Amino acid sequence: MLNNKTILITGGTGSFGKCFTKYVLTHYQPKKIIIYSRDEYKQFVMAEEFQEYADRLRFFIGDVRDALRLSRAFEGVDYVVHAAALKQVPACEYNPNEAIKTNIHGAQNVIDAALNTHGRDSVYVKKVVALSTDKAVNPVNLYGGTKLVSDKLFIAANAYAGTKDISFSIVRYGNVAGSRGSIIPYFKKLISEGQTELPVTDYRMTRFWISLTEGVELVIKALTEATGGETFISKIPSFKITDLAEAMMPGSKTREIGIRPGEKLHEIMVTTEDSMTTYEYEKHFIVYPQVIWNDKQKIDRSGRAVKEGFSYASDNNTDWLTVDQIRDLIGTLDYEK
Repeated sequence: MLNNKTILITGGTGSFGKCFTKYVLTHYQPKKIIIYSRDEYKQFVMAEEFQEYADRLRFFIGDVRDALRLSRAFEGVDYVVHAAALKQVPACEYNPNEAIKTNIHGAQNVIDAALNTHGRDSVYVKKVVALSTDKAVNPVNLYGGTKLVSDKLFIAANAYAGTKDISFSIVRYGNVAGSRGSIIPYFKKLISEGQTELPVTDYRMTRFWISLTEGVELVIKALTEATGGETFISKIPSFKITDLAEAMMPGSKTREIGIRPGEKLHEIMVTTEDSMTTYEYEKHFIVYPQVIWNDKQKIDRSGRAVKEGFSYASDNNTDWLTVDQIRDLIGTLDYEK
């Protein structure tokens, strides 16, 4: 599907963008991958890392807030993966207007740029997949609120597609294991400094486990199968934060320090309200839009509709990691420097 195609990734110098780029270059033969981001140094570093693929990589400096620059970058593009966002919860709380400009206005700019490629030439954007987050589900902080609006914009964009051969869909997952700013690198740092006690925000806390590669594979699935308006969610295991601490420092003491502002006890992917339009498949769920706007949007009937009142959260999951399994998985992680 991606062979001989041009793919653009917004926020492409981030951990997801690098993993996605490596995955696509390893498994497919794309015509070109465009890395669209606003940090020239990160682009320089990424270009050095991917020197052997220089003939198929292009680096565009630009911001999703800049509609005109996006329009230029989208020329000749077949597929778009929208990963750019302001993600740090405290930063979004302190700089709400900046979060709105990037996460909401930027999302609308991506949608408009993709729609506007139609009729321009024979090559036009055919699919847009936007990365979402568990924090957009029943949001309790501004970051989650902006991503909820972003999700709604991408789903509703299918109403504006009309007869155009284009679809917009979403993938949703929580914190990626080992990603920058997450708990595993933090625990590793404390252990390397000789700490004998690990701080735990709340002993009841649970999280889903997903690796960067699994996140990339979910995006590939959406690019392959989406018809418009779907939210793709992987079926992945849960773990207890206390078990993570035990896996990383066996027999260590822990201290409960209290949940941080804007933080949830559990990650929620599918709410009971979403259950009316959610289907379960072997390895994933799809939340379909409540309103169908065009005849290209289809429900994959190979799955089964979940029961009314169903929800999918890290605390009600049926698949749980043991301490030993967590320890083994930690050993497989690639950490973003």
